[in-house]
Amino acid sequence: MLATTSKILINRKKLLAIIPLSTRTIYNLEQRGDFPRRIVLTCRNVAWDLSEVEEWIEARKSSGIQADRPGDVRG
Repeated sequence: MLATTSKILINRKKLLAIIPLSTRTIYNLEQRGDFPRRIVLTCRNVAWDLSEVEEWIEARKSSGIQADRPGDVRG
């Protein structure tokens, strides 16, 4: 017997309640490969795998990486 794993998908509204970033920022992160990819459900509906989003959050917490502020020039 095969073990099945159920995926919990969240819509954009739930994602934005978890991740306090703008829709555009999330899209840009996805395009760079720095955020879990959305799953296209229909032509007008997308969702994200909750476990992938939670893994992304944990990776960010443990990375210790500090984001650059817009306009910061380091040299």
